[in-house]
Amino acid sequence: MAVKELAILVVFSLTVCTGHEFFTSTDKISHLFEEEGFLLSAFASYIDAEEDIIKKMKSVLLLLQLRTHTDPSDPSEIKDPVAAFNLLIRLRSDWLSIEKYTLRSLHEYNVYQILLEHAQIPQLEDLMGAASGLISLQELYKLYPNNITKETSLNADNACFVGSVAYSEDKFQHAFLWFLYSLNRLTEYSTTTEEELLQYLSDSAYHFGSLPTAIYFSKWLFDLDPTNDEVKVQLDLYRLLHNKRKSNPDIFTLNTESSNSYEALCRGEIDERTSRRQRALSCRYSTGGGNPRLMYAPVKEEEEWDEPRIIRFHDIISDQEIEILKNISRPLLSRSEVFQDGRGAVSKGRVSQSVFLQDDDPVDALVNQRIADATGLSMETAELLHVQNYGIGGRYEPHNDALNIRNDRIATFLFYMSDVEIGGATVFPEAGVAVQPKKGSAVFWYNLHRNGKVDSNAKHAGCPVLWGNKWVANKWIYEFGQEFKRPCSLSEWE
Repeated sequence: MAVKELAILVVFSLTVCTGHEFFTSTDKISHLFEEEGFLLSAFASYIDAEEDIIKKMKSVLLLLQLRTHTDPSDPSEIKDPVAAFNLLIRLRSDWLSIEKYTLRSLHEYNVYQILLEHAQIPQLEDLMGAASGLISLQELYKLYPNNITKETSLNADNACFVGSVAYSEDKFQHAFLWFLYSLNRLTEYSTTTEEELLQYLSDSAYHFGSLPTAIYFSKWLFDLDPTNDEVKVQLDLYRLLHNKRKSNPDIFTLNTESSNSYEALCRGEIDERTSRRQRALSCRYSTGGGNPRLMYAPVKEEEEWDEPRIIRFHDIISDQEIEILKNISRPLLSRSEVFQDGRGAVSKGRVSQSVFLQDDDPVDALVNQRIADATGLSMETAELLHVQNYGIGGRYEPHNDALNIRNDRIATFLFYMSDVEIGGATVFPEAGVAVQPKKGSAVFWYNLHRNGKVDSNAKHAGCPVLWGNKWVANKWIYEFGQEFKRPCSLSEWE
């Protein structure tokens, strides 16, 4: 109200005095006393308006402060994917609310608005990507909404958002389960309505092929509003189709069988024959064939697999070095890409952020020397150290590091810079082996046979992170420079 009064006074004042000289008429000067009254009244209205806005902003601030009391003590180590998703939604919603209120300020130079213009506020695509990450976790680990939200729950609105993303990706069973979860969490404060959810549930069940379920929720929706002709037509159609269809899949129950070895390995389903073979492998202290730098401090080698030969080096990088690499990388991280058609491209099969570090950093030089000592290979033609951090549902689906190019990636050295509580394993689907992340260790394998051909058994993947924060750094080592360190073979089989 104060803002409206101020506007009226300003317009009236401009109407009175615009286009007139004052010094040429005493009568005009005398009218300034009246004008002064208008100005004082307008100034009082301005103050009232600003105080009203400030009062509203303080109430919003109090509400936002109360919400942050449940935040983790160390936000940089957020491990729960649902908590991370909630944080993205909350930040976007809250900061857009703040922006709305600060826009109402009458101050000509609104400093906070300038700050908001440069703030890193999650965008809609961030929310959709995070929801898609949650769905991918459910798919691989066979999780219901109640399972994935065990530690942190989603409210009805956020759950409905996840369901809508699943629906847009044609993952109708997961969409249905999320809409059902949302329906059970509806409150008087939810913006999502019961009618919306019932329509979503009915549509999801129909597209999945579960017509009895689609009929059930359509009837529920029709009972809420018997005058809705569209729902009545929909219900009649579902009943007609149901009478003609023989089978109706169970939309409430997820299929818990693994569809491939990648999925099985990520879920921890190891073949007993693989376990027996691994028990026959050994570990040792290695001097790298008499490397002077390793004579008094040999590396700790453990065989993870024999074909392809996968070696884990324990305590190969210190906690201090890890923190330095993380701190250097954080401001430089960007979406990871895959190698396609001779160039890098963003892919849904690789969900992480990464950066190639420059080799002028002292820690990077030490790490390079350590890799050279442990593997016996030259680092002169190796790629720069590549640091990665995985996000919600972060993964890298099965792939070969070898690129089928001249001077190819002969080997991979992968550092684990964090422990991961659940998920995040490096798996080799062709070999049937899963290597678990262990902070401070690294794994090493060859991507090429001695004859230069790609080793298909070296195909590997980074499993989605279900609980934890996964940091890794890898060094891709090239063929050139290894001629005398790993001699070629003329045999077709080596």
